[in-house]
Amino acid sequence: MSFTADDHRYMQQALRLAAAATRRAAPNPGVGCVLVRDGEIIGEGATLQVGGDHAEIQAIKDCYARGLTPAGATAYVTLEPCSHHGRTPPCAERLIHEQLGRVVAAMVDPYHQVAGRGIAMLQAAGIRAESGLLAAEAQRVHRGFLSRVTRQRPFVTLKAAATLDGKTALLNGVSQWITAADARRDVHALRAANCAILTGSGTVLADDPQLTVRDVPCQRQPARVVVDSQLATAASARIYDASVAPVWLATAVADEARWQPYRARGVTVLLLPAADGHVDLPALLHALAAAGINELMVEAGAGLNGALLQADLVDEMVLYLAPYLAGDAARGLFAWPALTSLDDKLGLTVQEMRMVGHDLRLRLQPVAAGDGRIVG
Repeated sequence: MSFTADDHRYMQQALRLAAAATRRAAPNPGVGCVLVRDGEIIGEGATLQVGGDHAEIQAIKDCYARGLTPAGATAYVTLEPCSHHGRTPPCAERLIHEQLGRVVAAMVDPYHQVAGRGIAMLQAAGIRAESGLLAAEAQRVHRGFLSRVTRQRPFVTLKAAATLDGKTALLNGVSQWITAADARRDVHALRAANCAILTGSGTVLADDPQLTVRDVPCQRQPARVVVDSQLATAASARIYDASVAPVWLATAVADEARWQPYRARGVTVLLLPAADGHVDLPALLHALAAAGINELMVEAGAGLNGALLQADLVDEMVLYLAPYLAGDAARGLFAWPALTSLDDKLGLTVQEMRMVGHDLRLRLQPVAAGDGRIVG
């Protein structure tokens, strides 16, 4: 199957629309769609919030708003058109009704109620339907949705900031600010792109953070998730303000009476004990996926960071490095068992490297997270 340079150009535009809609559309995939006829774009659209139009419907409406009709056009869509009745009717049926001439999907939708049926429905109606154009790029744009429906857990991005010698705080706990203002603003943009922010009890106790998005545009505030195995954090902590966004508290404490102060603030308590007395982290990610969390960002201390990495639950790391040294006695990035051989080290693949103001930003993939590459 071959695609032209124009096919690539129009799909790239659809991917840009999808990327802009991903957070808004969650837990649905933020799909983009571009309608083209005779070398001209005649309609564009992206998925709205849950219960609203999908990308194809938005593009068709845009086409009619321009005083045109979509008959005979080619639709470039970043994910296979749906073929089932959910909150909205099947997009494949609408494309057939509008007599599209061709549909190009970047990738097949792995969701079990679609999974090739949309393409097959279009082909059965006599529409030329193809997939596979810029599939790798589409997988990255849709990685959160793909992770949730294929692995039953969110795509996990661990963010950390450190000095060049890998220190996150002084020995006395002072950590503000490791990075400069530009990097901190970039972190807020990263938060805005995720459905939820995960942190640990140590961070809440030390910093009393809000973990909200500030200083950058935000379609909706991400949910906050606190891992507090023994309920050491105070219910009055700022992060437990559920009026801002949903808050989950994951604990191993089964005493419901101790949950009440958190519940009184609107917090959802998740009882997820592991055999070692800590929170079962894989079970937590499964529960978050079941709640519709596609992308999860981790902003935590060395303990939770290390536990997630050791459990192979991190798909991507975003590491900000400030150009100074804090010394050997300062606190490190990850709690990790002492190694006796360099063969046991955790490898990282550099995906991207750029400056953000005076600080270096690295996007990394843990080599151990093999299944992360499927959706990353």
